[in-house]
Amino acid sequence: MAKMEKIKIGVLGATGMVGQQYIKLLNNHPWFEVTDVAASPQSAGKCYADAVSGKWALDTPIPEGVKSLIVRDVQDYDNLPEISFVFSAVEMPNKDDIKAVENKYAEMGYPVVSNNSVHRWTPDVPMLIQEINHDHLKIIPAQQENHGWEKGFIVVKPNCSVQSYLTPIYALNQAGFKVDSLIITTLQATSGAGYPGVASLDLIDNVVPFIPGEEEKSEKEPLKILGKIEGNEIVNDDSIKISATCTRVPVTDGHVASVNMKFADEIPSKEQILSIWKDFRSVPQELGLPMAPEQPIIYLEEENRPQPRKDRNNDKGMAITIGRLRKDNVFDWKFVALSHNTIRGAAGGGVLSAELLKAQGYIH
Repeated sequence: MAKMEKIKIGVLGATGMVGQQYIKLLNNHPWFEVTDVAASPQSAGKCYADAVSGKWALDTPIPEGVKSLIVRDVQDYDNLPEISFVFSAVEMPNKDDIKAVENKYAEMGYPVVSNNSVHRWTPDVPMLIQEINHDHLKIIPAQQENHGWEKGFIVVKPNCSVQSYLTPIYALNQAGFKVDSLIITTLQATSGAGYPGVASLDLIDNVVPFIPGEEEKSEKEPLKILGKIEGNEIVNDDSIKISATCTRVPVTDGHVASVNMKFADEIPSKEQILSIWKDFRSVPQELGLPMAPEQPIIYLEEENRPQPRKDRNNDKGMAITIGRLRKDNVFDWKFVALSHNTIRGAAGGGVLSAELLKAQGYIH
């Protein structure tokens, strides 16, 4: 059997932390091959290994196939190599500049799979948790028509902490047990702040009880993810109320969420909840996508789990790990959930979005 030719792709913002994670995860990917790396003018013209010298933050070496690639200025639109789409992890001080960059690539015919927040509230841009709102990809033709884009489009990921609690809530909703109120407290890893991130003297022996913008994202982004396409836009689901407190803790990777949930009508038993989570599968699993976790939700019986150091890498770092399901004296049930913020919550989630787009015919 002839070996499948891989799809050539680019990474925008390839030298940053999320960009580096893309480079790592895409090494030896069965479908995609990184052939273009782009970053700031300061890195442009250097080979990738030199551009990240002294700031490669991952625990594996730079992939050999990327080391010698010459970094392109992310705003150099005249010298793009032959690529089919781009992952965007580009960082700029001005968010309007990021939006302009992503729009330009889409205008030029490149699908853009973005980790940035600038398009999360663009009404015709899907914000994907792939097991939940895969059907939102159906809005892509309307997005292209709205902007006059022939081949390009934009798909984004939500905030890196949202999947840790929204996927198990969605599974319960799908099983007929409607959750209508949530109180969320997140304990978020330092890597979520980028590099160099929070100063060590602020975080060692400490918890920071505020992350700018994080609580608003945690309360509002799920409403779009759970929403429906109406006409040429995605309309929020306003039937669920979320109150969030977001904190930064001295953990390298892995966002933890303590979740209290109240049901609208029938309250499931513990046995029913655990069975629903254990059996939950969705389109990424049905399609056998390479980055998809075989079991999206993993429940641990130990009273002191999940723990970031022990559980964040479950199933390639793509599974949601849950524990401590117990009765709540104020609401109905409560639990603790964990997801890997730089894999499932960032680059790994982006790769899974691209795999879903390819499998459903949006990327060629």
